[in-house]
Amino acid sequence: MKFRELSDEQWGFIRPLLPPAAREGRPRADDRRTINAILYVLTTGCRWMDLPKEYGDDSSANLRLRRWEKMGVWRMILSAIVGHGYSLGELKMDRLTIDSSDVAAKKGGR
Repeated sequence: MKFRELSDEQWGFIRPLLPPAAREGRPRADDRRTINAILYVLTTGCRWMDLPKEYGDDSSANLRLRRWEKMGVWRMILSAIVGHGYSLGELKMDRLTIDSSDVAAKKGGR
């Protein structure tokens, strides 16, 4: 499977929705590269440790995924994408589907 990174148009849409970087401390890893890393792992199903080096540090991407999940960033991005689709008339509820799958956790975890 060939992985597609965020296009300039997609990145331009998402970028303003991201939380600002901290003013103090170590600079955060590049947002676009980190989001592409997250999308790569989630799309291909590879392990974080197998993330190609061109996407940066695997632990940074994993931590960012989890931190932004807790902050509601991904939900806000999805809401903005859905709202944009409605505003353009390109998205209708009768055409919206959500796919999910459940996978048993190893060692009896949930």
